[in-house]
Amino acid sequence: MKVLKDFYTREDTLALAKELIGMELCHAHPDGLTTGLIVETEAYCGITDRGCHAWGDRRTERTEVMYRQGGLAYVYLCYGIHQMFNVVTHREGFPHAILIRALEPLAGLDLMQHRRQTDNREKLCSGPGNVGKAMGFSTQQSGLSLEGDTIWIERPSSYATRDITESPRVGMNFDGPYKTVPWRYRLSGSRFTSRAR
Repeated sequence: MKVLKDFYTREDTLALAKELIGMELCHAHPDGLTTGLIVETEAYCGITDRGCHAWGDRRTERTEVMYRQGGLAYVYLCYGIHQMFNVVTHREGFPHAILIRALEPLAGLDLMQHRRQTDNREKLCSGPGNVGKAMGFSTQQSGLSLEGDTIWIERPSSYATRDITESPRVGMNFDGPYKTVPWRYRLSGSRFTSRAR
């Protein structure tokens, strides 16, 4: 079942980041359909969160999508190479987002392997840059509705509460209380998450 707007517009982004674990991220690309089970996320919670792109209310052309109502894709370029896929959450005016850090590949395995030039299934979508490449995401898709037929998230019939490991987010190169908040969530025991740090 496709996840609809009333899920994304809830105000507890931390809860949403955990609930996304076990759901399926889907991308209908002209080259083919790819899907993956979400096994790792990171939450970014608005203008007071120094790890968030909108920290200090930095409203730019890139971050503008984060200020819109939840239920949109936020795709940005990292190091000029990696297409990083995020889910915009919360109400309009509250720039929250959830980074999808890792997937367990499901459909479109051959296409993912071609894009990544590897047949190691466990590494195909391990790490957010690899998620973007394997799934074929593009910054041109930033702002796209997750209720459409291009990118969407499904709650599978087998969905259930999972055992989740919490830890600090990756790459928080600053000092202060948000440096070590445990807002990185991994499916415990999964072989498809990015490495622990």
